Amino acid sequence: MANERKFIQENIRRVLLKEYMMRETKRAGFGGVDIQRTPMGTSIALIVERPGFVIGRKGGAIKDLTEAVQYRFKFDNPQIEVKEVDDPSLNAQIMAEKLASSLERGWHFRRAGHSTVRRIMQAGAKGCQVIIAGKLRGERHRTEKYKEGHIKFCGEPRAQWMHEGYAVAKLKAGVIGVTVQIMDPKAKLPDEVSVMLPEDRKAEKAAADKKDREEAQKREDRRQEARKKREEKRGRDRKGGRRDRRDRKPRSGKPQHSAAPSDKTEKKERAPDNPQNETPAEAAKEPVKEPAKNAELKPENKPEEKTDAKPEAKPEEKSPEPSPEPAPAPEEKKEEPKAPAEEKKEAEE
Repeated sequence: MANERKFIQENIRRVLLKEYMMRETKRAGFGGVDIQRTPMGTSIALIVERPGFVIGRKGGAIKDLTEAVQYRFKFDNPQIEVKEVDDPSLNAQIMAEKLASSLERGWHFRRAGHSTVRRIMQAGAKGCQVIIAGKLRGERHRTEKYKEGHIKFCGEPRAQWMHEGYAVAKLKAGVIGVTVQIMDPKAKLPDEVSVMLPEDRKAEKAAADKKDREEAQKREDRRQEARKKREEKRGRDRKGGRRDRRDRKPRSGKPQHSAAPSDKTEKKERAPDNPQNETPAEAAKEPVKEPAKNAELKPENKPEEKTDAKPEAKPEEKSPEPSPEPAPAPEEKKEEPKAPAEEKKEAEE
């Protein structure tokens, strides 16, 4: 019993909220309310004909409405969403409100009922029914019904496709109740059967196959584009990684790898200097042999062999065969300072 009472209390609270929204948004053309509970709170979808009246200036009206719903009906974190109705002539609640307002303005009930039915059917509805009940033409209560098209009174078609709206018109003689029932234009009744010819079926099947092929082609194109983008991104990442390694500073203070000339560049630079197509190794070996023979004959030049051997490893030397003239050059330099010393000794003697 506890669960049943809980359901009843929840439904009563929702009905009271609907009546409150109907009174507050009467100027905006109330068309219905949808209440759903979500993990974030309570979602309230308000359907109206003119959303500007509900939102207000800078959203002030809807803020006040949200606070009233939260403190008056105890809903958890209510979030009101205002939606504009697509076609007011197919909304049962809006048409009931308009019919009631026309009766309050003094329209005859038959004229108001027929005009409402005609307007609904012109909008594309499959069927509609208008019921006006109250003191219409005297002290006695009467009920007038105006209907056109298909009307379902029970079963699943009524629960699924029939929309109902109710409003009250207040007159001097008393109140008049107005009920409007509209069948949805998209309604598919159980007795509606469509027979297709073989040609029509083939054409429909061909159209469906063509549509499936186009969708499959679009999916394949999207996959290829995504694959190309991934490959381009990988290529950019790889190039970026190589560039980073080249720009990286050496740890031990040695020159960067890119600064040192490679063997290929050495060969290209030395190729025009070697007319006999000698390799750089052979060209480097030749200048080593001749200074070594000169060093054996003159022991005084042994310490100078190291100085002459250093430029052998340098790649910038252009002449592979050094001339034999630089060998006697250091002897002349050493003999020149001896002459003034001997002259001094002779002068002293």
